Amino acid sequence: MDTAPTAPGGGEPRWLDDDEQRVWRIYLQATTLLEDHLDRQLQRDAGMPHIYYGLLVQLSDAPRRRLRMTELAKTMKITRSRLSHAIARLEKSGWVRREDCPSDKRGQLAILTDEGHAVLRRTAPGHVTAVRQALFDRLTPEQQKSLGEIMTIVAEGLQPKEAGADLPWLR
Repeated sequence: MDTAPTAPGGGEPRWLDDDEQRVWRIYLQATTLLEDHLDRQLQRDAGMPHIYYGLLVQLSDAPRRRLRMTELAKTMKITRSRLSHAIARLEKSGWVRREDCPSDKRGQLAILTDEGHAVLRRTAPGHVTAVRQALFDRLTPEQQKSLGEIMTIVAEGLQPKEAGADLPWLR
């Protein structure tokens, strides 16, 4: 029995050519190394993983430093289960608290505390330095613009537009 993968529609897959394979593999390597670099910097400087820093940033940018948990999961592109675990850890640190949503008793709000905001303010300079050194300082302004355009095309192409899409952050 043939177990080779098939393309949608049952035809032969359109395999990556050598150049595409090279680009794909270096993309994977670079994104893994960048995420690890930023995660290590944040662990060292603030005792938190990169994902927690991202949650604090989202809450800091939100009106009154609060977001519905479902909106936060959607924005961060993580499952509600993973978000709940992360928020519980941030609550233990005193950086975030949860409250019931006043307009919808089924929902909850994640709220950035003053202590969490202070941690974010202390951590942000080191983080932006790490991002700048790891990414932007290595690229010309033209390359930065191209990278932004490319990532916009990729993100927009992967964001489902249809209602009821099976998205992890809606589970």
